[in-house]
Amino acid sequence: MPDCQGNGEHMSQWPDTRILELFHIEVPVLQAPMAGASGSPMAIAVAEAGGLASLPCALLTLDQITEEVAIFRQHAGRAPLNLNFFCHTPPDYNAERAERWKQALKPYYEALGADFDAPTPVSNRAPFDSDTCALVERLKPEVVSFHFGLPEQALLERVRATGAKIISSATTVEEAVWLEQHGCDAVIAMGYEAGGHRGLFLSDQLHTQVGTLALVPQIADAVKIPVIAAGGIADGRGVAAAFVLGASAVQVGTAYLFCPQASVSALHRQALLDATDSQTALTNIFTGRPARGIVNRIMREAGPISALAPAFPLAGGALMPLRAIAEKQHSSDFTNLWAGQAVGIKHQLDATELTRQLAENALKILSPR
Repeated sequence: MPDCQGNGEHMSQWPDTRILELFHIEVPVLQAPMAGASGSPMAIAVAEAGGLASLPCALLTLDQITEEVAIFRQHAGRAPLNLNFFCHTPPDYNAERAERWKQALKPYYEALGADFDAPTPVSNRAPFDSDTCALVERLKPEVVSFHFGLPEQALLERVRATGAKIISSATTVEEAVWLEQHGCDAVIAMGYEAGGHRGLFLSDQLHTQVGTLALVPQIADAVKIPVIAAGGIADGRGVAAAFVLGASAVQVGTAYLFCPQASVSALHRQALLDATDSQTALTNIFTGRPARGIVNRIMREAGPISALAPAFPLAGGALMPLRAIAEKQHSSDFTNLWAGQAVGIKHQLDATELTRQLAENALKILSPR
């Protein structure tokens, strides 16, 4: 596997090499950990090109995480690996709120023939807890990333004791400074354009969220740790722009969804191929937290933001029966189709080649000869 320590000449072409040195990677491209859309095949392919491979763990059991890491190590050896976890506090169940939400969806149950009186399925995203931390201590990934802030200090210290580098997402300068003060080795500047769940944790004000172009330089000026730009970056132009703005690396998500290694459904893949730049929106109806995805029927009619949606991650339970029936009818009307605003920049590359081209095309702009 690639090793940036043995490729100093290649490293020196980048205007900022701090992330390359911190993570021991060859190219400053982090594959975004996309729960339900990327797994070990994607991670292996990205590692082959010298980027930072990621495994999203929020939807996996401890045994599944162990298996995914074993598959990665079998094919990629000791290439650097990032394990990503959510660190939210699970909400108390509110029966009244859950019933109001389900009643709002009742017309869809009736139209699709779903059993409205059946128990609502449980929609779960596992938070980072002591058992998960013990698994990290055993697996010893090179990088551990968090979403929605950081876990409690005692757990964070246990992660740090393994030797792993710790990163998390910031959607504002305030969040970036907080993450630096609480011990992050680098910070992901997550612009408004990014697909999937917003990483916000100090404020829930969506109308004040900042785009990547404005966010990255302000965070770079405010913190001493390296900044990783995320949101709307899908080709070499975006990578180069991020470096000009003060980033030391980029995190790319949506562009990897077009790769054959992505584990998205056929319906999601077709939606990605059909989508244009103006067809994504932030919605809370699928999980209870704002996340960017391709607009579909349920987003248009019930959202995209609904005050009725139960707290994260409980909102998704009532949608599960509707999604299951609709997908059998080849419809994505009730499916969360996560994607960022750069979804209109499409390609036909596998994940290894995409990673290489992101770096090579950026260097052509940053270091013209």
